[in-house]
Formats: sequence, structure tokens, C-alpha cells
Amino acid sequence: MEKPKLKKAVSPFPPSRSKPKPPLTAVPLLRYSDSDMASATVPHTIHAPETGLSLMFDRAYIMINVQPGQTSSVVKALAQIKEIKSIDPCWGKPDIIAMAEIADQDALTQLVLTRLHGIEGVVQTDTHMVYKLAESQTR
Repeated sequence: MEKPKLKKAVSPFPPSRSKPKPPLTAVPLLRYSDSDMASATVPHTIHAPETGLSLMFDRAYIMINVQPGQTSSVVKALAQIKEIKSIDPCWGKPDIIAMAEIADQDALTQLVLTRLHGIEGVVQTDTHMVYKLAESQTR
């Protein structure tokens, strides 16, 4: 008995002629209205407890997003700031997690909005203050 001949499978899709993908670290073209971008224009968030709760903190975690390809230079700039005690570059968002030791909220505000946002390549920050809640009297 003769074996049946198999037909060659034909794809319903045309052959792929895709262009090579750009490298993951390609720098996007960003335009700002002014060549000297003011720090206040960098998006940021500072998380604090609800109004009325007592604050006692000396530490803050700062999540930093940077322009692609700029992580290394931002890490070097952060290392020059004495209030920054640890710098951890990481995959995904944020690009860098930094821990700062600060005297008070005003010092933190100056650190983030003036110094960190003044670093070339910093796109956005998200700051989390460490605090202790007052012990509750009711149990």
C-alpha cells in the first residue's frame, strides 16, 4: 500500500520582513520649553501620614526614574550628596531607590526638589518618609 503524500504547510501570513529592533538603552528625544529646565517642572510625589499624626523621621526612601541610558551618571551624582546613604539601581520602575538621612521635612524638600531634580537625567521622584506613629493608649 502506498503512503499518502503530505502537503507542505502554507502560512496565511506573509513572510516577516521586520526591521531590527532599536537597542533597549536608546535615549528618547525629549524637548523642554526652556534649555534650563527648572526643578519644579519635574514630576514628584512626597508621601506623608494623614494630617494630625505625629511625625518623627530622619530617613526617607526616594524612588527615582531617569532617562534611558542615564542611570550610571545619576548614580554617580547621587553618590556626591552627603545626605544620600544608599543608592540601589534596579530593573523596572523606579530605576533607582535611594535612602536619605535628613534633619526635617524642610531639609527633605530642599534635597528632593532642588538637588535631586537638578541632576541631569532625573525625570521623576517619589519620596516616602519614614516615621513612627505615636503609641495608642487604647488596646
